[in-house]
Amino acid sequence: MISKSYSVTDARQIVVAADDQNRTVYVQIIGNSTVYLGGGDVTDSNGIPVAKHEAFHEIFVPTKQTLYAVCASGVTETLRVLLPALD
Repeated sequence: MISKSYSVTDARQIVVAADDQNRTVYVQIIGNSTVYLGGGDVTDSNGIPVAKHEAFHEIFVPTKQTLYAVCASGVTETLRVLLPALD
């Protein structure tokens, strides 16, 4: 497994890059704000919200798909991601 930590802002960023294999990843928020997850068009209006005080979220990322994260305008939050180490 690979552990990563991201400082997510209101500028959309890749948190799980595309790969040629399916993956199950786990994400969790460290601070008090919400991070929104989704595809390349994710916003705080259409993304899947992940907030503190929730158990980690298990997310299936299909082959050749990318997972993005973004926060609301003016917000910065820490997102931790655990993903499989693939060869």
